[in-house]
Amino acid sequence: MNRQSLYFTAPHETELRRTTFEPAADEVVVKTRVSAINRGTELLVYRGEVPPELPADETIDALDGDLSFPLRYGYAAVGEIVSSGQTISDDRVGQRVFAFNPHESRFATQPEALVPVPDDVTDETVAILPSVETATSLVLDGRPRVGERVAVFGAGVVGLCTIGVLSTFPLERLVAVDPLSDRREHASELGADETVAPDELAAVTRNEDGMDLVYELSGRPSVLDDAVSVTGYDGRVVVGSWYGIKRAPLDLGTNFHRDRITIESSQVSTLSPESRGRWTKARRIDTALARLRALPVASLITHRVPFTDAPLAYQLLDDRTGSPLQVLLTYSQ
Repeated sequence: MNRQSLYFTAPHETELRRTTFEPAADEVVVKTRVSAINRGTELLVYRGEVPPELPADETIDALDGDLSFPLRYGYAAVGEIVSSGQTISDDRVGQRVFAFNPHESRFATQPEALVPVPDDVTDETVAILPSVETATSLVLDGRPRVGERVAVFGAGVVGLCTIGVLSTFPLERLVAVDPLSDRREHASELGADETVAPDELAAVTRNEDGMDLVYELSGRPSVLDDAVSVTGYDGRVVVGSWYGIKRAPLDLGTNFHRDRITIESSQVSTLSPESRGRWTKARRIDTALARLRALPVASLITHRVPFTDAPLAYQLLDDRTGSPLQVLLTYSQ
């Protein structure tokens, strides 16, 4: 079968290529309707700011090979099953599904790798599922407690989804920190009690002894130092950002040392050892779907770009033209 696939070919360069694929007898073919660009990771790949020898993602079968150019990438595709293999039933033909698959017009996969889309959820909304799943993992790893003071640095899509999930907890304060005023407005809409710009960090802690739990989700290495600076005694800093090959400058001096601050990573491909005995991948997806339906994530979509113009979408994100937040690629039907 023929299809169009998006390739990252060199730093700041992408192109559409005509490719072929042959479905196996136990696979279904999905025709893509929309896919979401996950800005944090995909811009690192686009800019060539990732270790090229690193496997693309060993937990997603559709992402084979490593991160060296040229490569197919992306992991938020929504489409319709249009055919099934000889050894499986065709009763799912016509069903809308979500898949962790690169940006391309068609693809084949095992049926069990697909997430059925509920009838009351739109294609565009479910395309944001990976961000809500990441937010779910971040909250599981952060373990917020009743009455705690929590700060989130970075109000991109993942940061905003995390704020939305955290807003359902009985916290004392939930503060969002971001340099862009429109993103701070989104943070308020998603449940942040307060929003501040990075040059107003004193307002994060006010007269308190520091924050109990802080998330660094900005994608900017220098912000990690700011996150540590507002964390109180025995507080936790959860780093959900992936910096790729960029280094984070950190002051691990007296305050960090004497305040017994913990810094830990959170990454959606795996569950923490503390949780994985009870939390399966399927359970986390179900929880993320429930959160997705409860949060106003459609308001985060700022741009829709035809798949045929996909290279322009990455230029738009890289240049930050028009304050893009969630960019979707749309496919002709």
